Parts: sequence; C-alpha cells; structure tokens
Amino acid sequence: MDAVSTLDELTKGNWAVVRSLRTTGTMRRRLQELGLVEGTKVECLQKSPFGDPAAYYIRGAVIAIRSEDAQGIVVSLKENI
Repeated sequence: MDAVSTLDELTKGNWAVVRSLRTTGTMRRRLQELGLVEGTKVECLQKSPFGDPAAYYIRGAVIAIRSEDAQGIVVSLKENI
C-alpha cells in the first residue's frame, strides 16, 4: 500500500501521484493549470539548500513550488526501485 502524504515531504529522486488538493481560490486554480490534478505523476528533481522551493517534474515540465504551497497537495508516495 502506498503512503499518503503531502508533496513537500517527497524526497529528491522519488515520485508520487496526486490524490487531491487542499488549497482554495487562486492558488488551487494555479496548481490545476500547472497540471496538478488527481492522478498526475510528480517527481522531485531537486530541493534548494534550505528546502524551499523544490523543483518537480510535472507533465513534461520542471516546476518550482514553495514548501508552503506543496503542503496543500495530497499525494500517494511511490519509491523508485
């Protein structure tokens, strides 16, 4: 069974699948426009030295997301083998 967490807990080199968004308003709409909808695969490529922001590979693009915003994205964590 996959662990359920938030995107900010995803570590470099691992990936997750979006389950839901806990954000509202313009931030929710912005995340959806970036392709963060249920079922989207997200890979953590890099975290900055202090962990904020982090770079994620989403639907063919690299997107930087702040930790504060990533906390509102519920994901199923997957491990690379």
